[in-house]
Amino acid sequence: MPASLRPRQFDLIAFDWDGTLFDSTKIIVRCIQQAVADVGGAVPSDQDAAYVIGMGLMEALAHAAPGVPRERYPELGASYRRHYTRHQDDLSLFEGVLPMLADLRGRHHWLAVATGKSRRGLDDALRSAELAGVFDGSRTADETAGKPDPRMLHELMREFGTDPGRTLMIGDTTHDLQMALNAGCPSVAVSYGAHPPEGFEALQPLAVVHSVGELHAWLRDNA
Repeated sequence: MPASLRPRQFDLIAFDWDGTLFDSTKIIVRCIQQAVADVGGAVPSDQDAAYVIGMGLMEALAHAAPGVPRERYPELGASYRRHYTRHQDDLSLFEGVLPMLADLRGRHHWLAVATGKSRRGLDDALRSAELAGVFDGSRTADETAGKPDPRMLHELMREFGTDPGRTLMIGDTTHDLQMALNAGCPSVAVSYGAHPPEGFEALQPLAVVHSVGELHAWLRDNA
């Protein structure tokens, strides 16, 4: 049966942002490292800096820079934002994201973003990527709770009146998959973002895909 005629498996599809839809992982890693260096902390490795992507900003920076005193976290956060803002216009959606989202909207899925970014950061990204109006809802870490706390998904499910079994979370980190598990929702992992795929299996995603094209095909056949 053509995908357009099949019943929907999921009413609500929630996407992580950085590393899943937006090609920003490398720049975020560099900005974290530069922010830690600015305050005199031990600069984290690429792997350690990438691990915290998806968390709320303060939690992420505290994890990436355990030697920085807590009273300097605001300075650390401000430094990160300054570095990131300089590069924000250099970032772009992964190739194939816009056609994928258009197809999902054509099948009348609700689309949402569940991200560790701030509300201001997400709104700026949505404007720069010309995505205003594509998503039906969103939640950010500063207005709910950071991943893997399930509050983002709980709030989105209440907003749209969906059950966990009818809600799909898609992300590139173990934080995304653990959040879905905590919320009782199925998930799909993408391997092209911040976390290596070796850690995904234990968190029971329905699939691990390796490109936006592969994700689009999986959603067309299974969502």
